[in-house]
Amino acid sequence: MYISINNELFLQEDAHISVADLSIQRGYGIFDFLKTINNKPIFIQDYFNRFYNSAKEMHLEVELNRAQLHEAILKLINKNNIPNSGIKIILTGGFSDDGYTMVKPNLIIIQTPLNIIENETSKALALVSYNHQRQIPQVKTIDYLQAIRLQKFVKENGADDLLYHNNGKVRECPRANFFIITDNEIITAKDEILRGITRSKILSLDIPNYTFMERDFTLDEVYHAKEAFISSSTKNAFPVHQVDGKLIGDGKNAVTKLINDKILELIVLDQES
Repeated sequence: MYISINNELFLQEDAHISVADLSIQRGYGIFDFLKTINNKPIFIQDYFNRFYNSAKEMHLEVELNRAQLHEAILKLINKNNIPNSGIKIILTGGFSDDGYTMVKPNLIIIQTPLNIIENETSKALALVSYNHQRQIPQVKTIDYLQAIRLQKFVKENGADDLLYHNNGKVRECPRANFFIITDNEIITAKDEILRGITRSKILSLDIPNYTFMERDFTLDEVYHAKEAFISSSTKNAFPVHQVDGKLIGDGKNAVTKLINDKILELIVLDQES
């Protein structure tokens, strides 16, 4: 297994960065994550848009331009030969002498095997809500402190993951966006969230008899929704059957399945392009 650090390939056991890096000293850095199917990165330009925007927001300079970054990813893919994988692109604050001042960032690209989920909408997740608003939510930072700290809380509540809300206004999950479905609307939060790539693809779909809405909504609306689902790079559109111990809808998730099917069609088109 090889890892790319500043556009050089290293065997995993030889891939190291200094403890002086601001990612270690202060937790300062960004990342993005995309998947490959049959060695083809999916929606890569959309992920680049977000990655370079995150870097700009955090005042981190990406030494490679888009074409060079794409080439670095392809070089890693060819070296590792893992057809279905996750690609994590990490940009750190760099090696800082005083442990505080930003310097030249380090660019790390990691590839790991990924079990591609395509049509597992017969399964569903249980979520537990928690009052928390992520810092700089529009940026995909490496700060997952709260989500990791609350793993015990999630387990104690018999859930699979967290659903963040800001004083009752539903936001997102730690690694996914969140939607509810009513009689004629498909609703997701508009503000104070990370705008996921799969989320954006879903919002572009044409779903008969339904209108997409980006707005604030409450936990009470979640409890009384017809369906609920999360969206992410790895899970596409994935049903949620329970929030805070309350069952959502009738469990059939027909609209969620339709959305997931349409996302799979977009993935196929992207693979063929």
